Amino acid sequence: MTFLEYPACSTCKKAKAFLSARGASFRDRNIKTENPTYEELKTWHEKSGLPLKRFFNTSGLQYKALSLKDRLPSMTEEEQLRLLATDGMLVKRPILITDDCICVGFRENEWAAALGE
Repeated sequence: MTFLEYPACSTCKKAKAFLSARGASFRDRNIKTENPTYEELKTWHEKSGLPLKRFFNTSGLQYKALSLKDRLPSMTEEEQLRLLATDGMLVKRPILITDDCICVGFRENEWAAALGE
């Protein structure tokens, strides 16, 4: 499993504690210093079945500074993925990647299911 987080994020800390409490083995990745690539984001989006907007950190400063609420609807999926790949702070976090699923944002019931609980 891979766990993408921003270490200062309180939700990421909760998610990490959730994984650790269950003895889950995972590779930790700082989303700011090791931003997801276009190819990774495209793969995760396709595998997750989630709307692409779920991958955007809509409460983040960058999202607001770039006026993405107004811009995203007119952007193609390709443009959105390329934009996400430019800055890890635009990407919703935490993200849990397992062989079977992609969990974007921390929802305890989804993460428990991803761990086979």
